Amino acid sequence: MSENRPGSKTSHQDHESGADTAVVSASPPPSRHALVVLPGLIAIALYLLLLSVVIVVGATGGHYPKLFLILPVFLLASCGGLLMLFRWAWAMALAAVLLLSGYNLWLFATMHLAPSLIQGVLNLVFFLYLIRTEVREKLR
Repeated sequence: MSENRPGSKTSHQDHESGADTAVVSASPPPSRHALVVLPGLIAIALYLLLLSVVIVVGATGGHYPKLFLILPVFLLASCGGLLMLFRWAWAMALAAVLLLSGYNLWLFATMHLAPSLIQGVLNLVFFLYLIRTEVREKLR
């Protein structure tokens, strides 16, 4: 039998009962329900996935320069990270949709292409969704 002495830190019974303190992580993993609350993130991730596939097909088909094959790597990384609610992926997706919105709206202003206006406005809507406080609070 072990007894609690005033100078002892723990007793034998404390170890048997599991009274040891566990290391608590700084940010708990998101629940399965957290992503379902934000369906816009799923839509934006699918949009980035589609955009990366279009760039790969266009670059291998000769419509885009081969240097454009770097972009799908970043788009796929932000797509996967956004689904896992990472803040760095949110920043990458935010930069992608803002730059694409500016580029497509510039194309519409200079060449008057209607598809560029549609894609530019869609990217602007995605940007406005990503900067909402509800979305930023769910990220880790």
